[in-house]
Amino acid sequence: MALAEDSETHERKSIGSYLKSHLREYGLLFALIFIMVFFQIVTEGTLFRAVNITNLMLQNSYIIIMALGMLVVIVSGNIDLSVGSVMGFIGALAAVMIVNWGWNLYVTGLICLVAGGLIGAAQGYWVAYWKVPSFIVTLAGMLVFRGASLWLLEGQSVGPFPREFQVIANGFIPDPFPAALGESLAGVFGARQVNVLALLTGVVAAGIITWLGMRTRARNKAYGIEDEPRAFFIARNLIVSAALIFICYKLATFRGLPNVLITMGVLTVIYAFVTEQTTIGRRVYALGGNEKAAKLSGIKTERLTFLAFANMGVLAAIAGLVYAARLNTATPKAGFALELDVIAAVFIGGASMSGGVGKIVGAVVGAFLMGVLNNGMSIMGIGIDYQQVIKGLVLLAAVLFDVYNKSKQG
Repeated sequence: MALAEDSETHERKSIGSYLKSHLREYGLLFALIFIMVFFQIVTEGTLFRAVNITNLMLQNSYIIIMALGMLVVIVSGNIDLSVGSVMGFIGALAAVMIVNWGWNLYVTGLICLVAGGLIGAAQGYWVAYWKVPSFIVTLAGMLVFRGASLWLLEGQSVGPFPREFQVIANGFIPDPFPAALGESLAGVFGARQVNVLALLTGVVAAGIITWLGMRTRARNKAYGIEDEPRAFFIARNLIVSAALIFICYKLATFRGLPNVLITMGVLTVIYAFVTEQTTIGRRVYALGGNEKAAKLSGIKTERLTFLAFANMGVLAAIAGLVYAARLNTATPKAGFALELDVIAAVFIGGASMSGGVGKIVGAVVGAFLMGVLNNGMSIMGIGIDYQQVIKGLVLLAAVLFDVYNKSKQG
């Protein structure tokens, strides 16, 4: 009897200590759930409508793509203020080559990606090898490429793009399954139509995430590594799986899987794997945690910093192509102040201001949280002035929470 009570007390303490040490991660998840439920109620069900969820994906795709690269930059102990301007410049470059010059779409896309990488590499060179603060270098880049966009477009909007280019952001993956199967499922779910591929994708993704979590948990147990309590593990996987299946179900009842969702998903998986499972990923965290110690341990810190900025440039170029395809035009003001949303998403997602801390999944969740805030407030008719104030307060709260955690740990 006494042993059972001691075991129960120990379990409660372990759950309490685990929650306390991982409050940022679970707090972010609970905050996202609370915000979504709140806007679902106050918008009278509009937030979770299939068309709105699809628009939410499309509207935040370029933010999420850039947040992946920004996380790597911030984890390395730097920051990039130029991403919005670079994104707008690449969109302008694509518009001039495709619309004005009639160039091939694939050649244009390749040139734009190379241009983005070169821009990032140029900025990374000054930061890595000349030790110029990244804030200054990228602030200069923000001004340079904002002016370059104005010059390239001659102060005018350029468009529209060919339909083949627009599908980058506005297209949907065709359903390879028989139409009869979709119709039969539509009758079961009470919907007008069901995209079988989208529905199946949600189920498979939920299964893969649960399986990977169980495998990691078993490996940690075998090596004696302390893992999250079983109740937390089960609850977290149930919430994530239910959310994935629900979102894919909603997409399935509208037009299916957007092309850009697949792009985001693939990039997220790749960057999560690289940052968490590879040597170069661990070295980036070491660089951000303590650059001098990392250098003394044999890590080529200058090269890592250089690559982080070059990578950011490529992702900004991808986002620029997606943004231009979404708007079907390139404008001189494209990307204006978007770098603030990207940086805010990464910090809200759990990245530390001092570097060395942050996860890809956190950055994606942070971006979605910002997207839901924007979308929900727009549906409610809240003005852009109040929206900016609220987003600023949310960012401030996330940073203060990070400072508070560091002071307690110190």
